[in-house]
Amino acid sequence: MAGSRLPFCRSPGIRKLRSAFRTYLKGKTCRAFNDGVDVYLTEDDRVIPDAMIVCNKNMIALDGIHGAPDLIVEVLLPSTAKNDRGYKKDLYEQSGVKEYWIVDPAMRSIEAYLLEDGKYSLKDFCGLFPDNLGLTEKEKSESKKEIPVSLYDDFCIPLEEIFQNLF
Repeated sequence: MAGSRLPFCRSPGIRKLRSAFRTYLKGKTCRAFNDGVDVYLTEDDRVIPDAMIVCNKNMIALDGIHGAPDLIVEVLLPSTAKNDRGYKKDLYEQSGVKEYWIVDPAMRSIEAYLLEDGKYSLKDFCGLFPDNLGLTEKEKSESKKEIPVSLYDDFCIPLEEIFQNLF
């Protein structure tokens, strides 16, 4: 990103997403975690997602999460995009992560993959999309403006809350 802007993973945008998770989950069995928390998926695979939701409290330990979180969020950066879309997506799928979000701050979009029969399928692609993409007003108006969290039927996050004032 140009200028003095923080990468999205350290920006108010990801903090707003994490805050939306924490606010909604208050008093519920699932818990939201920020980046900096180790996730031990296998004996050889440890990752640190940008955000996640864990519903099985038995997986939570002092040194991190042991097992597959219910939802993992990764923020694309030019240096991590290949890994997030390839290796990590495959690892999360094989490990049984129920929902995987890829947040693209440049596109102001979120891809949501759901695990179905052991494979990820693209469930939602939501975006606000920058003006320089050349989308028509109709295309912009038809794109989804909120992202549903599959863990709960009534949990949707407006993209405007996440991407507001980033560009």
